[in-house]
Amino acid sequence: MASIDPLTLPLDQTSAADLAASGLDYARVDADGDAYRPFQRAVARGFLGGESTDDEAENARLTLRTRRLTAVYDRDGVEPGVPVGTVDSWATELTTSPGRQTDLWAISAVTVAPTHRRRGIARAMLGGELRTAAAAGFALAGLTVTEATIYGRWGFSPATWASDVEVDTTRARWTGPTPTGRLDFVPRDGLADRVSAVHERVRRQRPGSVPGWDGRWRGIAGVAPGDKEGEKVRAVAYRDTDGVERGIVVYTIADRDDFAAHDLSVRALFAESPDAYAALWRFVLEHDLVGTVKAWLQAPVPPVQWMVTDRRAVTATLTDHQWLRVLDVPHALASRAYAAPLRVAVRVTDPLGFADGAWRLVIGDDGEAVVEPVSDGDSVDVEMTVNALGSILLGGARATELAAAGIVSGHTGVLAAIDRSFAPSMTPLLDIWY
Repeated sequence: MASIDPLTLPLDQTSAADLAASGLDYARVDADGDAYRPFQRAVARGFLGGESTDDEAENARLTLRTRRLTAVYDRDGVEPGVPVGTVDSWATELTTSPGRQTDLWAISAVTVAPTHRRRGIARAMLGGELRTAAAAGFALAGLTVTEATIYGRWGFSPATWASDVEVDTTRARWTGPTPTGRLDFVPRDGLADRVSAVHERVRRQRPGSVPGWDGRWRGIAGVAPGDKEGEKVRAVAYRDTDGVERGIVVYTIADRDDFAAHDLSVRALFAESPDAYAALWRFVLEHDLVGTVKAWLQAPVPPVQWMVTDRRAVTATLTDHQWLRVLDVPHALASRAYAAPLRVAVRVTDPLGFADGAWRLVIGDDGEAVVEPVSDGDSVDVEMTVNALGSILLGGARATELAAAGIVSGHTGVLAAIDRSFAPSMTPLLDIWY
């Protein structure tokens, strides 16, 4: 279903009617049309960015041509052609278990002008996205968030976490593995393609991952227009003993008053193997004239903590990163492999109705799930909100933990059995923004 062209899907008429009742227009935006630059201007304003140059706008257009751009307009405003609300979305896929993917409706660029708060704009836009995704047959919608207080009301909930890592290299003497492969600097010319190739293999094995796109890789490689740090970008690739490129790190170095203690900022570190991970982390930690290494969107508990003498030299700040929204319970639950057999009846409450109902989940010895509706009048073993289901789906959160928060209820033994079955073979991680 990731092959669906989102540009062919109709505008949600419920949202259009709701916004019209408030004197607002709801419309699609053509990335090759006159409305594109005002749309981009509204997005930049929403995320506190500056006005884009022509080159920057054209670079972004390469990505946005394939996306479903939707805007809300106040035609009585001073700038009637500039949206007061924006959202873009596209069909992609999510890795649910190593080597296993399912379709995902990805949502991004959600903004509402501060002059138009509390007029139902976000409600209409997000509701429209969910109805469109559900009607097209998507079991899951997802987004990455800048604020944690907004999206829960639409049934989204954190499903993957990531750590921002900072390492004091003066305290972090290497004690980890010494891989037998080799490291080489690689040029910026062609770097975006190299990063893409490594990430494509990595993301297929890591639960929680989604595919990147050319614009994302051009930004990391420092070749996107407007990147003030672009000329500082360096990259090193790791090749194994067979000569296969298994990992890559892209970074910049910033000056400090102490010339022997610069800051090294990792733009991306993607490793397909433990050897690649160790070799690339050792490289940045032992880089000449570097006192601090900073890396974002690393594993919740980064393995590098166990590869240095003083683990407290590695500061890992954990944050929720990817939020998922279940739209179709049977298909969502059947999309992954499980760690242990399970038989449980689950009631899911969803105020918006997409996932509301009761299902019997049976997981066999092979780790495969069969999900069927619970007959009317039959009892259930567990009750949970649709938000809770989104959080436990990939194994990033445990049912027993969410029971303590009051959003899952059931017998302790049943919840423990769910935890065992839903335990991931790899910790879920999304290593990019979307």
